[in-house]
Amino acid sequence: MLLFPGRFASFSSALLIALASCSSPGEPANDHRVFRYNQPEALTSLDPAFANKQANIWAVTQLYNGLVELDDQMKPGPAIARRYDVSPDGLRYTFVLRPNVYFQDSEVFPTGKGRRVIAQDFVYSFKRILDPATASPGGWVFRGKVLENTKGEISDTAFVAPNDSTLRVYLKEPFIPFLGILTMPYAYVVPREAVQRYGKDFREHPVGTGPFQFKLWDEGNAIIYHRNPNYWRHDAQGKSLPYLEAVQISFIQDRKTEFLTFQQGKLDFLSGIREGSRDLILYPDGTVREDFKGKFRFEKVPYLNTEYLGFQLDPANLRGNGANAALRDKRVRQALSYALNKPELIAYFLNNVGVPGLSGFVPSSLPSYSAKLVPGYTYQPDKARQLLRAAGYGPGKPLSLRLSTVQERKEICEYLQKKWAEVGVQVTIDVNQAAAHQEIVDNGQAAFFTKSWLGDYPDAENYLALFYSPNFSPAGPNKTHFKSAAYDKLYAQAKLEQDPQKRYALYQQMDRIVVEESPVIPLYYDQVVRLTQNNIHGLTPNPMNQLVLERVRKE
Repeated sequence: MLLFPGRFASFSSALLIALASCSSPGEPANDHRVFRYNQPEALTSLDPAFANKQANIWAVTQLYNGLVELDDQMKPGPAIARRYDVSPDGLRYTFVLRPNVYFQDSEVFPTGKGRRVIAQDFVYSFKRILDPATASPGGWVFRGKVLENTKGEISDTAFVAPNDSTLRVYLKEPFIPFLGILTMPYAYVVPREAVQRYGKDFREHPVGTGPFQFKLWDEGNAIIYHRNPNYWRHDAQGKSLPYLEAVQISFIQDRKTEFLTFQQGKLDFLSGIREGSRDLILYPDGTVREDFKGKFRFEKVPYLNTEYLGFQLDPANLRGNGANAALRDKRVRQALSYALNKPELIAYFLNNVGVPGLSGFVPSSLPSYSAKLVPGYTYQPDKARQLLRAAGYGPGKPLSLRLSTVQERKEICEYLQKKWAEVGVQVTIDVNQAAAHQEIVDNGQAAFFTKSWLGDYPDAENYLALFYSPNFSPAGPNKTHFKSAAYDKLYAQAKLEQDPQKRYALYQQMDRIVVEESPVIPLYYDQVVRLTQNNIHGLTPNPMNQLVLERVRKE
């Protein structure tokens, strides 16, 4: 008999009670009623103001809603706002709210019953994101975009609620992807009463409008949500959503243990497979091994993530005549690209989970992507040697570089190191802790580094912003400090272009500049692998790798 030590025994009892309380008398508190998923990475908050990583985003998505949301084609559509319009000049967004959306029942309300959501709640929620006292990492979604006063601060008239059902948001200049930004969890609505009641502890006392409501959180062990009986949304047949009775989130950190738990049927869904499990599940060509065929659903879909190598191009950070100065020569950067066999990398190290980065920086899952119109670098080692000789490097003058990375990318970097050695470039790999790596890259202290960019919203602008010169890091995402007047002009033009096809053409021009100047080497455009139990229905993958459970059934 397995005996649990005190704290875990108490938690296990609480977990069983929490699950059982969502069941009808005589029915089990599992199987077709509870959806179970695992979260290997740390989950730090259930407050949407801090939804800056996947663990937090997935958790808050079940609890909250925003004005708009992404549909299956990754286009913004109505959510709490039943309709909206944009003024012809692109500066005013008007949202008309649904009359039947209520915050979940909570002790923060006078009667314990959730009250109706009104436009002023969005004004409060948006201003809260921007309030320095909140310390949210999401202030950027509005900062620099919405109306500002003469001091450059967010204007009091940026967010206006003329009545309970109408919200207006005013921009200082048109910004086409703005609706996409409003689909992010940072823009979810929260009640003032809960934030004022709990303060910093709102992170563990969430009150939202979503399909599920918070029940229990034992940090590091599990989170339990119950079905929200007052959820505002129904299916096409008029049945109240969600279909599930509860959601259980576990925190198994070891990936092999996670997969074993999934095999045992104790998890309903897995997202992403790491090195240890990848070879166990997949053949090198990316297909499922015979042992697992039919035992679960396997889906491999595009993911809005570009894995890349970056070069620090700021002369202030690349002083002297050594290797750092060599990276200022674009012929050297181009040669490093030509030296890499990206399809081979994907096959040998990723079991063909990913698309080789043979175009620009914009990933293949976005509509503006075009390998034909934005051709990148293929494997041409002789061309790499030619460019290195033209730049003054070769047998008589060898080139040595240092590549900064993290432990999880070390194996891939060793492969890259071998390919560069074949064209005469010696690369030393510096492995750092993730936080230290982030810091030296953000502060321009790494001349050559590995990085990834996971899209915040499904528009190429989010990727191309990494090369806009006003966005220099550490304050902005331009970590290479790439600067081009022609590029900046196209970027400013694209932000104002309302015709999608014309905007895509501008994006492609910008991406061609990125290819030519090579401030980065796109290694691959990521894909996400999802494993789902066969009795789960309605769980649809998408390039944002969102987890939306309101229409999921478990049979």
